[in-house]
Amino acid sequence: MKRIWDDAVRTLGGTPDAGDLMERYAEPHRAYHNTFHVMSVVRDSSELADVFAFTAEERAILALAACAHDVIYDSKPGDDERASAAWARERLHGLEEAHVARVESLVLATITHSSDDPLAHVLLDADLAILGSEPEHYDRYSQAVRQEYAQYDDSQWRVGRAKVLKTLLDREGLFVTEPARQLWDAAARINLARELQAL
Repeated sequence: MKRIWDDAVRTLGGTPDAGDLMERYAEPHRAYHNTFHVMSVVRDSSELADVFAFTAEERAILALAACAHDVIYDSKPGDDERASAAWARERLHGLEEAHVARVESLVLATITHSSDDPLAHVLLDADLAILGSEPEHYDRYSQAVRQEYAQYDDSQWRVGRAKVLKTLLDREGLFVTEPARQLWDAAARINLARELQAL
């Protein structure tokens, strides 16, 4: 991941400084939002970027946002993303302000999972790709998320998780881009409905 970060910074004309990027994603309280997750988002966003023929500059911005989007993670939705965006800004030395601002805005887009930026569409779809994974992979994901919210008892968890699952299932489109819909939407809806029924 550090190499991906450093290469992207260089592509945009900056001086690499990954800081504590690797250490952050290796924190022991992360059962899901860890190095494996972020590398999956980097991979899936890169594959979608291929479909849309993004420029090298766009791909570098996307890679930085993918690497940074969960770098601060304390199970505090909203606060985590804002802190991650601030972390990214602090590390992007020597880049044009427009590039820094776009990386920051992509990370912030993961709060509401909405944006008008085509790069954000790809990042958001890659972030949710796990929903459309094989059932055993999805089950590991849902169990890992439960571990990250261990401070809530089972009753609280079921109520909160059911709300999240229903919100996702009620969305007209889980994924923004057509390639992501083709890849993951049908399987995601099956997985989400199965988890909701099991709560």
